Amino acid sequence: MAKHDEHGKVVAENRKARHEYIVEDTIEAGLMLTGTEVKSLRTGRANIQESYASPENGEMWLINAHIPEYEQGNRYNHEPRRKRKLLVHRREIDKLQGVVKREGMTLVPLKLYFDQRGRAKLLLGIARGKKAHDKREADKQRDWDRQKQRLMRQNY
Repeated sequence: MAKHDEHGKVVAENRKARHEYIVEDTIEAGLMLTGTEVKSLRTGRANIQESYASPENGEMWLINAHIPEYEQGNRYNHEPRRKRKLLVHRREIDKLQGVVKREGMTLVPLKLYFDQRGRAKLLLGIARGKKAHDKREADKQRDWDRQKQRLMRQNY
C-alpha cells in the first residue's frame, strides 16, 4: 500500500514526471488540507499524476490532484479535485513565480507523503519539459544500463 523512504510514509508518487520532464531542482511544500482529506490520505489513496502547481496572487496552489472522498466522511466530505493551497515561504513563492514566468519552467508534484511529524508534505520539482528526442535518448541510456548490469552479473 504505502511505502516508506527518506521522506517518510509515501502516499502518492508521480513516477511519470521523471520521464516527461527534466527535474532541475526540488522544493518541499506543506499542504493545507481538511480533516477528511487527511484521513483519506492516511488510507494511502491519492493521485497526483495529472496535477501541477501554480503561483497565483502571491500564493501557491496545487491544481487537479485527486484525493478521493473519505468513506466515513458523510456530509462533511471534501471535493476530490479541488484546488489546495501549498504552504511555502514568501521568498520561495517569489523565486518560483519568476522561474515559471521567465524561464518557462513547470512546477510538477513528484511525491506526496507524511513526514516524521505526521504532516502531509508535497515534493515539488522545478522542471523543464522533455522533447521527444530527449525521451528516446533517456530510454536508450536506461536500456544500455540494464544490459550492462546483466552482462556484469553473467561474468561474476
